[in-house]
Amino acid sequence: MPEPSSLDSLIAALRCLPSVGPRSAQRMAWHLLQRDRAGASKLAEAITRSLAVLRHCAKCNGFSENEVCTLCANPRRDNKTLCVVETPADLAMIEQTHSYSGLYYVLMGHLSPLDGIGPRELEFDRLLARANDGAVTEVILATNFTNEGEITAHALATLLAARGIAVSRLSRGVPVGGELEYTGIGTIAQALAERRTV
Repeated sequence: MPEPSSLDSLIAALRCLPSVGPRSAQRMAWHLLQRDRAGASKLAEAITRSLAVLRHCAKCNGFSENEVCTLCANPRRDNKTLCVVETPADLAMIEQTHSYSGLYYVLMGHLSPLDGIGPRELEFDRLLARANDGAVTEVILATNFTNEGEITAHALATLLAARGIAVSRLSRGVPVGGELEYTGIGTIAQALAERRTV
């Protein structure tokens, strides 16, 4: 079987992006090659550099160029509350509300037994150790209101409550089946303000 051409390889690589199908990937590849070779070069350099320097923050598991990210290193953050989110995009959405001043923990996913993602893959032990650091008094579960997000929140609530940690959940201001990344800032702010004990 012949090797795929460079163009085919580029199109296939672009398809790894969310919501990008074959036609969209093809259009992107042609645009970069025909109209924006400088942009394509910048994109390639930025991806290569990010892969080389970004790592997981030792405290929140988000992405950082240093061992501890700027949010976790900020002494003005409230270290008594820990907000658990599924993705860095969810963390960014909550930060944009300017209604939360505590710290975070990023799961980098949600429980999905059918996909082989369980507590071990999400490193629940690491989160539990972070929540038991002696400073945290409340964990806010801000997983998405999808089936997987609800299962993840329930599992974490059970584990955290068994260790005597106060647990709350975002209010249902976030639509059922909705994801934080696609939810309005005002809705997220309201959900944080009206969070409930689990």
